[in-house]
Amino acid sequence: MDIPLGHRVRGDGSLWTRGPATALAGALPALAFPAPSLWWLAYVALVPWLLLVRSAGSARRAALYGWWGGAGFMLAVHHWLLPSLHVFIVVLALLLGALWAPWGLLVRALLGGAPGRGRCAAALVLVPAGWLMVELVRSWEYLGGPWGLLGASQWQVPPALRLASLGGVWLLSLLIVAVNTALAGLLTVPTARVPAVAGLLVCALVGAAAWWWAPLPRPAGTVRIAVVQPGPGGTPTQRLARSEALTAALAGRGVRLVVWGESSLYEDPADHPALAARLAALSARTGADLLVNADAPDSGRHGISKSAVLIGPHGPTGDRYAKMRLVPFGEYVPARSVLGWATKVGKAATSDRRRGTHQVVMPLPAAGGLRAGPLVCFETAFPDMSRHLAADGAQLLVAQSSTATFQDSWAPAQHASLGALRAAETWRPMVHATLTGISAVYGPRGEPVGERLGTDRSASAVYDLPLAQGTSPYTRWGDWVLYGAVAALLAYGLTGAVRATVRRGAAG
Repeated sequence: MDIPLGHRVRGDGSLWTRGPATALAGALPALAFPAPSLWWLAYVALVPWLLLVRSAGSARRAALYGWWGGAGFMLAVHHWLLPSLHVFIVVLALLLGALWAPWGLLVRALLGGAPGRGRCAAALVLVPAGWLMVELVRSWEYLGGPWGLLGASQWQVPPALRLASLGGVWLLSLLIVAVNTALAGLLTVPTARVPAVAGLLVCALVGAAAWWWAPLPRPAGTVRIAVVQPGPGGTPTQRLARSEALTAALAGRGVRLVVWGESSLYEDPADHPALAARLAALSARTGADLLVNADAPDSGRHGISKSAVLIGPHGPTGDRYAKMRLVPFGEYVPARSVLGWATKVGKAATSDRRRGTHQVVMPLPAAGGLRAGPLVCFETAFPDMSRHLAADGAQLLVAQSSTATFQDSWAPAQHASLGALRAAETWRPMVHATLTGISAVYGPRGEPVGERLGTDRSASAVYDLPLAQGTSPYTRWGDWVLYGAVAALLAYGLTGAVRATVRRGAAG
């Protein structure tokens, strides 16, 4: 039986004090992400949360501390949604935070009390594996998608990007949690010192081995592309005029692809010949293919889709991609009959966008048939989407985005940073083009290329983008880190079940 609320538990404390402390501890890792970008903090930020959970006076409290810490993390990472969702963001944080309750039980089971060396060594594998299961479940698009995966905080660290090419962002999350688990054990569990030090050395050796011996993409020339960012303010008509003027100014600069941001058009060129002719004239004038994004009803269909549309000198080429993974509440309301009230307390979508059905790889005629794989907005948060595009032959990843609603928050920087991870994972350069910033471009190792266009810019920028040959290990092997984590947890559960059966048999 758990101790009543407000009472004391030896080595634990009052829920009134430890509950808020756990939520704050869970929020701490958010500082490792942009805009603060304290990437190094990720390697110690989980320690306070781990210490609170391992010292919980009961399994129930450990689950509560996992839940509240998870809610704190979700609220901190997504705090910029508050102006749009208002109080509903707290409800979502509490719902998603519950995913960490089983993780809290796992932490206490492995590190609680006075564990032996074997249990401490197992914690170095199983606690990170449990964390990955939480990240995997919450990555389901209907639960909000994989925004704020812990490994994504390392987007600007070259050795981490090298590791991402081997096992994706999942490998980074696994190693970060392993380091935090080792440090937590080292600080509080005397029997954990040897396995903790060994675990830290293994993590360091894995990083060093990847830096020195992991394969690298082979250079394959360059392609000149441009990003057009019309900037904040103005009506859709004024924004289109700015985009046209910025694009026309690129004539004579040898650009082969011009990328506009998400929702750059509110009419589909396929249904509006005059608009298609204007865009075709721009393509002919610059000598470049033009990738626009229409937030409009698809030709011959009912409902609105967000579609990447390729324009050549003779108009739409027929190559287009409709966004498949929509932003919950921003572009549709899950279970609208139940949760439709969210539109009354915030800025949730009043109508649902239509989903695309499949990913598309587009040949770019102006770039000699170079194959581009488009993504729209928060689809860049999903590692599997860019990996599948690379496996399907994309030589260039292109993301069209708009974070205009969150212009003065951490969201634009967080979103732009994801391009580095996706490029490193796939060995494919990535263009992240937005309406209002931040626009950024990354090479095939995840390295930044050229200037970033901030949220105060209305400009175009030209990039000589390095291309690469070869297939990255992550593209080839897929989510092997996740499979390994599942196998480790299943082995742990099976071992526990066998031991329990043996004990019951011996007692009988």
